[in-house]
Amino acid sequence: MAGMAWTIAQEPYDSPAAAALWRAYYTEVSDRWYLLHEGHRTDPDELEREVAAHSGADLAPPGGQLLVGRYDGTPAGSAGIRLLDPDTAELTRVFVLPERRGRGGAPLLVAAAEEAARALGARRIVLDTRSDLVEARALYARLGYTETGPHNSDPYAEHWFRKELVPVQAVN
Repeated sequence: MAGMAWTIAQEPYDSPAAAALWRAYYTEVSDRWYLLHEGHRTDPDELEREVAAHSGADLAPPGGQLLVGRYDGTPAGSAGIRLLDPDTAELTRVFVLPERRGRGGAPLLVAAAEEAARALGARRIVLDTRSDLVEARALYARLGYTETGPHNSDPYAEHWFRKELVPVQAVN
């Protein structure tokens, strides 16, 4: 629709918008895994435990940042980064609500996360994902991420990606 646009801004990990997006993200990826491997959706009690256990506090400054993308002013996506070491940031929680997909939000969120990682001093960014999240793997490849060896031991991680963050050049 004409006039609809994305805006992306840093937001506290526990803001109402961030919390709603985290719940939507976790529900989708958890249900997808359970449906694929066990033929049912996530048990509601497990969903509540996991959402609470992974609050996103590691995405707070000074070592992290959560970005919320709004489409026409309404929260519609997120991306988070956290420093793993002074040179390496991890990209996480990249998500766009299903009804807002295909409108360019994911690449904008990832680019904003890369810029936030640079601002924190990172020279590279890493991430992990699963085999069934084919759309995510395609997005990361399209955005210049290359598959690499593991950087963590997350039991659900099956693919690891890396991208060198080229410093932004000053314009004279």
